[in-house]
Formats: sequence, structure tokens, C-alpha cells
Amino acid sequence: MQGSADLGKLVLRVVLGVLILFHGVSKLMHGPGYVLGVVAQAGLPSILAYGVYVGEVVAPIMLLLGFWTRIGALIIVINMIVALALVHLSQLVSLADTGGWALELQGMYLGTALAIGLLGAGRFSMGGSNGRWN
Repeated sequence: MQGSADLGKLVLRVVLGVLILFHGVSKLMHGPGYVLGVVAQAGLPSILAYGVYVGEVVAPIMLLLGFWTRIGALIIVINMIVALALVHLSQLVSLADTGGWALELQGMYLGTALAIGLLGAGRFSMGGSNGRWN
């Protein structure tokens, strides 16, 4: 039974890590210009925009490797909360044209990161199931 739970944790980590990492790679290739604009419009210091690299590059790699997984998941949770607050707040109670919640993708990222933070990495990770932050 524990083997399937560890396999499920691996699937959650890999899927979320890969999907968030695509966002990070895009920002690495094209720069954080959009995020800089959003942060400036909110009246926050522009240096905070570069935190997106931590949330969308470093943290997903931590998840993929299973290295300090709970911390990586917490970083993604924080990244998603900031994204929701700065970019998607107006959509919080909106429906998409297809009838689903307008923020279902962001909600799934947030919920999955929270679940990984609570569950840990499992044994298929660099830290193993006994790693303190896994």
C-alpha cells in the first residue's frame, strides 16, 4: 500500500513541477517584463518580480528532484497566492466561457502544491521518505 502512495506523490510532484517549470522557462527566455509591470502597478518594489524565478524555476526543480520538497511546494503556494492577488483577483468569482471556474488552472496549481506540502515527497525522491523537509 505504501508503494502506491509513494508513486502517487511522485506523480503529483512531477506533474506540478513540469507544468510550473514551463512558466519559468518562458520567463527565462523572454524575461520577467510582464511580472515587472504587474509588480510596479501594485506599487511594490520591482525587485520582488524576480522572485518569480524562485517560484517558477527553482521550486519546480526541487519538486522534480524530491529535494526539500515541502519547502519547494510552499514556495509554489506563495507564488500562486501572489499571482492570484496581483493578476487574477478580478476573476476570483467568475466563470469561464466553458462554464468552469475562471481560475481552475491556478486553483489546481495551488491545491496541488498545498497537497504536496502536506504529503511530502515520498520515497521516490532524493531525500527519501525520511528526509526532514521531504
